[in-house]
Amino acid sequence: MYMTTDEVASLLRTKPSTVRYWRHVGEGPRSFKAGRRVLYARGDVDAWIKAKLEQAS
Repeated sequence: MYMTTDEVASLLRTKPSTVRYWRHVGEGPRSFKAGRRVLYARGDVDAWIKAKLEQAS
């Protein structure tokens, strides 16, 4: 399953602009462009969340 920037922001309870900023600075989940759209694989988002949780503990 693939997610848009808005869907990732909703999942992470943050603003889409924050997700775009993370992508810009290389901090967010792995993304790719499909035409003009930026998409995120759900598995990549889940892996990024897991890594951040492990990093925080």
